[in-house]
Amino acid sequence: MRRAALAVTTLALLTASAGIADAAKKKVQVPNRYDGTWSIEVVTLDGPCDRAYRYGVQIRRGEASYAGGEFNISGRVSQNGAVRAVISRGNDAADVVGRLGRQGVGNGTWNTTGLIACSGRWNAERRG
Repeated sequence: MRRAALAVTTLALLTASAGIADAAKKKVQVPNRYDGTWSIEVVTLDGPCDRAYRYGVQIRRGEASYAGGEFNISGRVSQNGAVRAVISRGNDAADVVGRLGRQGVGNGTWNTTGLIACSGRWNAERRG
């Protein structure tokens, strides 16, 4: 009887371990601590680009998106707040790097990669 109970317990533990290993292999996406709505201010410090503008960015599961339609955002915020993104409109694009903080603010820099050379900084505030 004890051997049967031990065998059942061992089998249950092995099955549970296999289930945990399978879940780890599937890379389940978890919410990112920086998920939510952010207000971004972009300021040009060098070059002929627009001086400044502000827009809203949505972060969901670490992926950044913009619903305005004027340009596209392809970006990611890691669990430690590091930001890497590309903002593009037509053939023009800008590389964006920086960091979001747990206090609901962030900042970084950007520079264009097209024919027009511009660079600047950006600031972010969490809105929700």
